[in-house]
Amino acid sequence: MTAADLSLTKAHADQLFRRKRLAAVAVPALILGYFAYIFVAFNIAGLAQRANWDNAVTLASDSWSYKVHVTRSNRTGAMDYAVEGERKGAYPEGQRPGWVTGEDILTVDLGSDTLVRLLPDNRTEVQVPGFGLIEAQAVGRQVTTNLGANVPDWISASDRRVAITSPEGRVTITGSKTEVFNYFPGWELFWFTFESPYHGHSLTEILFGARIDPTRANISGAVQDWWNNPMWRHKDVVWAIGETILMAFLGTMGAAIIALPMAFMAAKRFAPFALLRGATRRLFDFLRGVDALIWTVVLARAFGPGPLTGALAILITDTGTFGKIFSEALENVDGKQIEGVSSTGAKPLQRYRFGVIPQVVPVLLAQILYFLESNTRSATIIGAITGGGIGLMLTQAIQTQKDWEEVAYYIILIVGMVMAMDWFSGWLRGRLIGRKDG
Repeated sequence: MTAADLSLTKAHADQLFRRKRLAAVAVPALILGYFAYIFVAFNIAGLAQRANWDNAVTLASDSWSYKVHVTRSNRTGAMDYAVEGERKGAYPEGQRPGWVTGEDILTVDLGSDTLVRLLPDNRTEVQVPGFGLIEAQAVGRQVTTNLGANVPDWISASDRRVAITSPEGRVTITGSKTEVFNYFPGWELFWFTFESPYHGHSLTEILFGARIDPTRANISGAVQDWWNNPMWRHKDVVWAIGETILMAFLGTMGAAIIALPMAFMAAKRFAPFALLRGATRRLFDFLRGVDALIWTVVLARAFGPGPLTGALAILITDTGTFGKIFSEALENVDGKQIEGVSSTGAKPLQRYRFGVIPQVVPVLLAQILYFLESNTRSATIIGAITGGGIGLMLTQAIQTQKDWEEVAYYIILIVGMVMAMDWFSGWLRGRLIGRKDG
């Protein structure tokens, strides 16, 4: 090697090192610049300022607890006691929670020495430890209190509404009613409502005890009352989950049935006409290029809401995806197997059936089962738009802004459904293809 060659090599090495040093600085700088752009473009600082952590804590606590409403009508003086304030969770006539005592003057014990007294003439007293006695009275549409101008953050007071929030519970006073919320852990009335004779009885009593309802056996009666629970709607929930799974199944399998013959028209090996191949591939691009949610909105305007509309949206999107996947699998089949089938005198359809399909079946089944699992999740969101399945019930529960324990219940069921479909698709894939996922 001459001196000129060594000099050239050294110059090339120096240039290479300079590029690496530049890349070592430029790449982190680009990443930092990108994150800085996100911070400014999405107003992360403003988002943190707008966040209401009190609402977040309330939301989290409502997902694993329930509240009992003690309500006095400031117009008629009537008292109501109900779980979550629903008529379906109302205490039977003549019954009330044990922490509500008195007759003319009702005392609501929220715990930790926090007491609420409902007095005649629409007067209310709230005894809060460490703060003192809060007095309020509803006169017509006005609410008067003994609170001054400076009140703590946990009290919201105006001449129309007073709201007091403490760790033990809440009190809301308006011209029309006085309402006390007392929180308890758990999902009350999940098994039986107050109307069921099995409410308040343990599992042991139901299974092995004496007959509770004279007209029914304990087990069958308990199952029937649980199944028809009007608050938690277990029957409707099971039906909705079935709709969601059926929506995913019909959409996925229908797409596979349609995409398989069309994939032959998109595969160069089986469609010699370039115009036909190009048209079919562009059709696949169009179908999968539009998201399933967009197809859902379009089809809902055309056919109206319902589970079938959601299934069609999944079918259209997956037809485009399956068409591309299947055509690529057909491009890679082994020609020798096709030649072997042809040598027996097989007709074209027989060559496809016995020479092509057996080769691509493992890929096809693996993709179909994967998309079936994925579409189970998608069907939940699609159902919220089309008005079907567990997605609709979840959306309705969120929109009420009060039944967050039901929201948690539906989310748990959705996660369980997806996990079950994941297990089922893996098991079926192992049985059909001859292997199991690790």
